[in-house]
This record gives sequence, structure tokens and C-alpha cells, in this order.
Amino acid sequence: MKPIWIVDDDPSIRFVLEKALAREQLPVRSFATTRDVLTALETDEPQVLVSDIRMPGGSGLDLLAKVKERLPGLPVIIMTAYSDLDSAVSSFQGGAFEYLPKPFDLAKAVELIRRALEESLREEVLDERNAPVPEILGQAPAMQDVFRAIGRLSQSNVTVLITGESGSGKELVARALHRHSPRGDQGTNGAFVAINTAAIPKDLLESELFGHERGAFTGAQTMRRGRFEQADGGTLFLDEIGDMPFDLQTRLLRVLSDGQFYRVGGHQPIKANVRVIAATHQNLEERVRQGAFREDLFHRLNVIRLRLPPLRERAEDVPALARFFLQKSAKELGVEPKRITDEALEAMKGFDFPGNVRQLENICHWLTVMAPAQVIESKDLPPELVAPRSAFQRPSSSDTASARPGEGLGGTYVPAVDGTSAASVLPAVHLAGVPGGSTWLGDLELAARTLLDAGSPDVWEQLSRQFEGQLIRTALALTRGRRIEAAQKLGIGRNTITRKIQELGLDD
Repeated sequence: MKPIWIVDDDPSIRFVLEKALAREQLPVRSFATTRDVLTALETDEPQVLVSDIRMPGGSGLDLLAKVKERLPGLPVIIMTAYSDLDSAVSSFQGGAFEYLPKPFDLAKAVELIRRALEESLREEVLDERNAPVPEILGQAPAMQDVFRAIGRLSQSNVTVLITGESGSGKELVARALHRHSPRGDQGTNGAFVAINTAAIPKDLLESELFGHERGAFTGAQTMRRGRFEQADGGTLFLDEIGDMPFDLQTRLLRVLSDGQFYRVGGHQPIKANVRVIAATHQNLEERVRQGAFREDLFHRLNVIRLRLPPLRERAEDVPALARFFLQKSAKELGVEPKRITDEALEAMKGFDFPGNVRQLENICHWLTVMAPAQVIESKDLPPELVAPRSAFQRPSSSDTASARPGEGLGGTYVPAVDGTSAASVLPAVHLAGVPGGSTWLGDLELAARTLLDAGSPDVWEQLSRQFEGQLIRTALALTRGRRIEAAQKLGIGRNTITRKIQELGLDD
């Protein structure tokens, strides 16, 4: 192990830290000026650098910048007797591991250096920012099965149906299938065109898919090519195919059968050489039994089926995904990537992630903004990740089957519908006139207090979105996905429920 370097013009600080680290049997090397450090870097390098911020001959922040140029992964702890906001912000913006104000508690200083040391040893040979990023991350056996399937399909143009829960990464798999196919980077480099069939109103979906001629309907001022024409020679990804209107399913089946279609208002058949990849979170066999999905279209799409596992079935992938998303969020925000402890990762692995990979990504974005230090510890995780599992776990079928209305579901986890890291502690609603009906406002008050005490941002929006999302999900479950009937049961209009489904991300 390389030594820990201490840089401070105050000999007493150097002496105290040297002795404390020696007691911990950690190698130490001390410097009085930044000039000496830069000279030493020509022939050696530290495991961790601890530097004062104000010294004769050069500041700690200047040293930080120069060290990060040479050793971007080196943990640097900045010490200062001038505990002002500008210094703290400048330290973190410059990539400091942590900011240590003087005077400091020696035991806490040593503990901080140990944390930096552990981080340095763990990632000594890994510079995540420069490492090549795989298209899809996953070491779990279920994901390896997906990778093998993509490999086997790499030279094929066969139709594929991808199934999996919302937020599990179905579009990433579709893009990988295209990229490695004869139509993608390995062949003609055709276009990958994606459309979410559930997010577009029925009246517009036909035009989106097949295009329209000028004057075909009011507002059609010019001819427009549809997604099938745009994907000619490439791949068309039809997301949430289970929500496609029944009459459009007939047109889609015809295109898949003979490769021809007509623009809306058109009379000339158009041929398109398109590979179709479809995806859904629904059980299409059940939709067929309900009469909501054409059986012949189902068999046409279901040539090869790929099941994408939910994140809870591949918890071993959470650490790699979390580190990747922390790097990605930092890059998007233009800040230094935050590190995360093994303990915090273990806590994340124990969470159910009802919003799957998308929810994990949003949590990492929240941590990049809100975590108070450069190293994320278990205590920094959002409330829903650190609460007892009994308070947040999904209700089992036996729980829901045996519970009477208004009973047995108090405190049930209601996932944030957009996958955000909001503290999701809103219990199931008790209705007036139902046993336990007087308690739901009290439960709401408890949820609000929990969020407010935790300093969570946008409490109003968080709870409102969860409340509206749970109402709509419940109504859709009762009506087996029929939106118009669900809107009627809720007492809202068809356009309102469609808009809310899109705003809350329920169609993903």
C-alpha cells in the first residue's frame, strides 16, 4: 500500500496526524509546501492526499486541481481553518473526497482518512469515468440469459417480443438487438425508430405509424411519413404493444404479413422493409383471452420472446448499476462523481425497487444532488430505502385477499409513480363509511411529517403524484386496463385520465 500524504505548513498539524496514523499502522509522508508535493509526484504517488487549503507558495485548491489532472481517481481531503461556504463549494467542485474544517476531532479525522483509504484501495485500478461503458449492465444469471439471447439473434431479422415490468430497460434491449443485427452497426446501419403506442391518443396513432397524405384530415397541411417509412431498412420498436387499439392491431397485422401499408388518406400501397420489435409489461395471453388483443397478431409478434427480469430478481447488479448512474448523473450535472460505501450498497440491494432500473437511476440522480458529502453512506439514502422492509414491501396476494376494505393495508408501500426517490410512505386510503375510514387523514399527516422532517424537496408534488397515481392504478386494475371505464369510475374525463397517465409515467 502506498503512503498517505499530509500537506500542511503547520508542523503541529503534521505531527499530530503522523502520530495518529502511525498508531493505526498506516504509512505516512509529510510535506510543508505544495511545491514539495508536486516535485514528489514526479517519482511517487500517494494512496490518499490530505492537504491544507491555505499555505505559502500555493493553495490547497490549486494543488487539488493539479493532482486531479495527474491522478483523477485519487481521494483528496481538504483541511482548512477558514470554514466558509466558498471553500467548501470550491473543494467539492474541484473533486475533493471530503472537506475537513479545523479544528477537527482527531478520531473523526482518522476515520475520514480510513474511509478515503478504503475507497482508494477498492477502486485503485478503476477509473470509472474513462472506462468503456457496456450497453446494458448485468452480471446476474437472468441478465446473462438475455445477453446470450441477444448474441444468438445478432445475425437474425426475426420479430422479437420483449416482456418485463415498467422501468426494467426493455428499450435498451431493443436497441441492443438492433445495433447487433444486420440492420444496425454490423450491417446497413439502418434507423432505430421507437414509439410508445400507449402514450399517443388513438386518433393520432394511426397517422404516427403509417403517415398521412396532404388533406387527409383537418390540419393535414402537408404529406407526412409515418414511423414505418422512417424505419425502412431498420428497426421499429413498438413499446407497450398491449395497449394498441384493436382496429389498429388489424392494420399492423397486415403490414407484418405482406410488408405493405397505406398512408392515412392514401391510395397507393407503400412497401417498407422493417424489422419489428415489440415490448409490453402486460400479460398478452390474458389480453387475448379478454378479447382486447388479436390472437393472430400475438402469434405473429411472439416469434422469439425475451423476458427482462425485474431488478428485485437481480439484486447483485444493484452496486454496478448504482455506480454507473452516479457517474452518469454527475456528468449530466457537471459535478464531481460521488462515491458510495459498501454498506449503502448493501442497503440498496435489500430494497424491492418497484420502479426497477428507472427508479434506481432517479434515486442516484437525487443522491448526486442531495447527499451532503462526496461519499454516500447508508444514512444519506432516501427514506424509502432505509425504512424497515415491513413498512415498504409489496402486499402479498394472501394479504390483499384476506384484508377487508380499509383494513390490513395501513402503511402499505405505494411506490413513487415516476420512479423518483420520494419517501413513499403514503398508506392505503381508508374511505369514509368503511371500517377504519377515519384514519387515512391521520396516516397522510404521518407521511407528510416524515417527509417534512427529512427535508425532502417538493413534498406537495411527491404525495400528490403518489395519490393520483394510486387512484388511477387501482381503477385500471378493476377495469382490466380499460381507460374509459376507469375514468368513469373515478368521475373524470377520458382526456384527463390519458393526460394523467402520461404525466405520471404510468404508461412506461
